[in-house]
This record gives sequence, C-alpha cells and structure tokens, in this order.
Amino acid sequence: MFLIIIWCIIVIRRITKEGDSMGMSKKIKMLMVEKDLTLSELAEKMGTSQPNISNKLKRDNFNEKELNHIAEVLGVKFEANFVLEDGRKI
Repeated sequence: MFLIIIWCIIVIRRITKEGDSMGMSKKIKMLMVEKDLTLSELAEKMGTSQPNISNKLKRDNFNEKELNHIAEVLGVKFEANFVLEDGRKI
C-alpha cells in the first residue's frame, strides 16, 4: 500500500509538470490504481481480453468510444471536448 501511495505521488508530480500532454494510457493506469483494479479485471469489465487492453495501453491507442466505455465500467465520467475562446465546448 505504501508503495502505491509513493507511486501516486510521483505520478501526480509528473502530471503537474507535464500538464495535459500526459498520454491517455498513463491516465488509465492512474485510474486503475485509484480504483484498485488489475488489467485483467478491467478487461473483464470491458468484455475484452487482457492482451487486447495491454496492447492498447502500450500503443496509447484508444478511441473516444473506448474511453467512454472505460469510464462507464469504472463508474467515472470521461470528458473530451474543445473549448472555444468564449468558453463554449465542442
């Protein structure tokens, strides 16, 4: 447990330095730690195989539909949009 907390602190510090340039795979891995979930458990919840999710994480290759599905099965909200100068979101 202590090592997980240390790892989370390190990742959070990196987020602060990297800003939004962090890849989606890193964000998914952080979410998995937060939810205390293994790769196999995530794959099972998504109805796919562990190697499939593992390959997608390695390639950092997720489409918006898959990201919404991950959010849904983990009980979180996923937001992907462009914000215009006046604050409107697309």
